[in-house]
Amino acid sequence: MGTQPLGGVVLRPGIHSRYMDNTPALAVRGLRKIYGHTTAVDDVSFTVPRGRVLGLLGPNGAGKTTSMRMLLGLARIDGGQAHIHGRPYAALENPAGTVGAVLDAGGLHPGRTARQHLRIAAAMGGMDASRVDPLLAEAGLTAAADRPIRTYSLGMRQRVALATALLGNPSVLVLDEPANGLDPAGTRWLRDLLLNFASGGGAVLLSSHVLAEVAHVADDIVVITQGRVAGSGSIEALTAEYGGDLESYYLNLTAGTSGAAFAGPSLSTVASSDRASSDDSGVR
Repeated sequence: MGTQPLGGVVLRPGIHSRYMDNTPALAVRGLRKIYGHTTAVDDVSFTVPRGRVLGLLGPNGAGKTTSMRMLLGLARIDGGQAHIHGRPYAALENPAGTVGAVLDAGGLHPGRTARQHLRIAAAMGGMDASRVDPLLAEAGLTAAADRPIRTYSLGMRQRVALATALLGNPSVLVLDEPANGLDPAGTRWLRDLLLNFASGGGAVLLSSHVLAEVAHVADDIVVITQGRVAGSGSIEALTAEYGGDLESYYLNLTAGTSGAAFAGPSLSTVASSDRASSDDSGVR
């Protein structure tokens, strides 16, 4: 069997053949999150089959990132379920080799280099360190790989985060605003990477406010406003009456809504609250 390229990175043959039944790569059913007396995420459901990209859209504060955090075991689920290949994140046999995630590129240690960051991530996750240099090259970071991350632009930090997400050779990617800070060349690189990943059988869940890029890469979308699903389906079907224009569909659907379910707690408060919950499990 030959090797499969993923945007230039050679993957081990058949990485996506681990899950050959009809179970969706990602399945979220009736997801619910409550802060105090306020429901922040309410009955959110969607699936991402293998080989497809789903765009999770919505105004700021709509519940997109919270839904992703619950999927990844970073926030307690107050109702419903979120499964990756049929299991909660905490029950995955090899989490790092199953799902790669980018939720916050700002979490990188400023004193480390990109090469050090990827090598430490590989060691902590029991991943193949031989992928570090090829991934640095794929992300366009070879020349800067031994500079402190504090000297990187936002776009370069985002590339480090994306390379880290790919380190475990995953079959699923969960990406929150992955194009944030990328220049036009970086945006094109990301687009090609996601399309190649999905064409190889991978599943991608991404949130983004850059609707033009979502239209380029996503097969399906889910729009969340005020914590609830306002619309979902294939881009082709949903945008048909708008001449295929995703922006027009989105703006019409969300007109008159503030997006946010509530003026929620700060991220630090949320993180502290979830860490204090004895039933939380997490990716760190």
